[in-house]
Amino acid sequence: MAKTFKGIDVSQYQQNIDFKKVKASGVDFVIIRAGFGKYANQKDPYFEKNYKAAKAAGLKVGAYWYSYAASVEDAKAEAQTCINAIKGKTFEYPIYFDLEERSQFAKGRAFCNSLVKTFCNALEHAGYWAGLYISRSPLQQYISAYVAKRYALWVAEYGSRCNYGGTYGMWQYTSSGRVSGISGNVDMDICYVDYPAKIKAAGLNGFKKTNSSTTKPTTSSAKKTVTYTVKRGDTLSGIARRYKTTVAKLVKDNGIKNANLIYVGQKIKIK
Repeated sequence: MAKTFKGIDVSQYQQNIDFKKVKASGVDFVIIRAGFGKYANQKDPYFEKNYKAAKAAGLKVGAYWYSYAASVEDAKAEAQTCINAIKGKTFEYPIYFDLEERSQFAKGRAFCNSLVKTFCNALEHAGYWAGLYISRSPLQQYISAYVAKRYALWVAEYGSRCNYGGTYGMWQYTSSGRVSGISGNVDMDICYVDYPAKIKAAGLNGFKKTNSSTTKPTTSSAKKTVTYTVKRGDTLSGIARRYKTTVAKLVKDNGIKNANLIYVGQKIKIK
């Protein structure tokens, strides 16, 4: 079975949290509420403190923003307020748009899709890995499959299993979990995706892009034309193999009359 990660999500309602105890209890990550609505004063009053303490304890961190958007303009404003609140920090987990107001669902599927896309696209534009947090029932009713697939999906359904048929990265399975270091109930989550590895490799969420050996050099060279100078012993098929292209393409791109006749010093463009 693929590795899963154990997490919790918190907000001001948990008040003072001992994140060292949380980490020692076996929790891998925490998704922290950054705020709600569209005004700067709606930033979660515990966000800064929770972020600092969770990071200091060695936990991986993500964030969520609770939406009250009644229009696409509101969603745009919420995204900007969220971006301002999380600026200058690094997050190993996505930044989630939290959609759960009845008044939003009452406006139907096209409306809900537009809120999610507006918020998440604004976050992506600002360099974040964006996601959607939503309960299973409204997800199936009010979010189109293509939107659900497009962003990191975090599904809430309390019980022993998640009955959502599509793919999702994270499941919130209870709101009455108990964890050492937190007095009272806390939401518990299971994550099925190694977001920290993906986010760091992509250079998102405040991380600098790493040129690890896993990134294929062909992606950057594919966009640029490479000029190769023919050396003694070279054949067109050998060059094609080296640059993962075909003899036919090299012949066409370089106007070569005879594929068997290339000479030392000849410049071959590889597009």
